[in-house]
Amino acid sequence: MQRNEPTSGGYTPAALPPNEAERLRALYEYAVLDTLPEQAYDDVVKLASFICGTPVSLISLVDRDRQWFKARVGLDAAQTPREQAFCAHAILQPDDVMVVPDAGKDARFEHNPLVTGDPHIRFYVGVPLVTPYGEALGTLCAIDRRPRQLSAEQLDMLRALARQVMAQLELQRGLHLLEQTVAHQGRYVERLEHYQKLMEEERAKLEVHSVTDALTGLLNRRAFDARLEQEFARARREHVPAALILLDADGFKDYNDRFGHPAGDAALRQLAVLLRESCRDYDFVARYGGEEFAVILPGTPREAALVIAERIRRTVQRAAWPHRPLTVSEGVAVVRPSAQSATEWLREADRALYEAKAAGRNRVRWGESARG
Repeated sequence: MQRNEPTSGGYTPAALPPNEAERLRALYEYAVLDTLPEQAYDDVVKLASFICGTPVSLISLVDRDRQWFKARVGLDAAQTPREQAFCAHAILQPDDVMVVPDAGKDARFEHNPLVTGDPHIRFYVGVPLVTPYGEALGTLCAIDRRPRQLSAEQLDMLRALARQVMAQLELQRGLHLLEQTVAHQGRYVERLEHYQKLMEEERAKLEVHSVTDALTGLLNRRAFDARLEQEFARARREHVPAALILLDADGFKDYNDRFGHPAGDAALRQLAVLLRESCRDYDFVARYGGEEFAVILPGTPREAALVIAERIRRTVQRAAWPHRPLTVSEGVAVVRPSAQSATEWLREADRALYEAKAAGRNRVRWGESARG
């Protein structure tokens, strides 16, 4: 039976997405199916249930023949058949939020066993969890046993939570990639976890000293200058890699002139969010000045830094911008063994950024440290 043919129960399962093979391949690359519960995901579903005022909330991943719940609140089952899954319908429109106000009056679901029987679904809302390359892995969804609607603000907050779920999944996959890239370094993951803890402590101290950029919520130039010196010294002292990305919003003056400074400020805030989501928890993201940003990547060699820089570029290019598309140019540099100062490191990244803009913008270039 094809997935879009009626079952013996009288309901019609969702059709397969046109990119089903690629979607499943991406899902398996995240290596998250059948893993143990994690606090980060459990917190998201609790918050989603609170925001939506629903008794049930789930992080659902749509496998070949099932939907499996990475996190759940208000539901005992760990998985259900894919042919019954509301989320299998939601992933067919990766860019949209699927809202079912009353499943009992919806031809797609009125005979579904999850509607006619336990858990007696009436209301459903699902935000697709979409990879940077457009594959929908599943959804963050909220469910109620009575018909209802959500406000625009609730939907926006649910979208934000879904982005955080994908950011967490990307972080975990990124750590795995970096582990492979620097496999010759023994106990690398343990060192990264230790350093992440130190970074979290340092970030807390920086917050106390008010080193946050007021517009974007990122750390400001003062914090960046201090961290640049510290990371340069640590790289030289411990003989570990470190990378720096300088990036600039392309054509931002024209954006401000055409749409006004309030629109420009909103774009900078959105860009800051995209940067945080594209980087790892222990990376140091700062507003360097104006429309220029900086990312310090501790313990990161050239190859991994270029992967992260390209991910940032693609994420910005593919984002939904309110007035017109925005892109970024990026310059990447790593600490050379012969480097004498953090200023020299910064200068190489700045030269690479200039080359990226001169070469046509919306691209990544790397400095002398990467060439050598």
